Amino acid sequence: MDSIQLGDVVQMRKAHPCGSDRWTVIRTGADIKIRCLGCGRIVMLDREAFFKRVKRIVQQADGSEKGVMPE
Repeated sequence: MDSIQLGDVVQMRKAHPCGSDRWTVIRTGADIKIRCLGCGRIVMLDREAFFKRVKRIVQQADGSEKGVMPE
């Protein structure tokens, strides 16, 4: 489940107030920092909260498409 890398595009379970539910990962570690693809807002979540809120990986950093979040 720890297969998140820099540059991955993820879809979150709830949409951001701007209307977008797609985010790009800009930092990984104990906390994960993500940037909204709709408005550019940056949010930092701890790993547990991030993996609870993420729905699926839309696109991996290497450009490959991904369907669902790995278990």
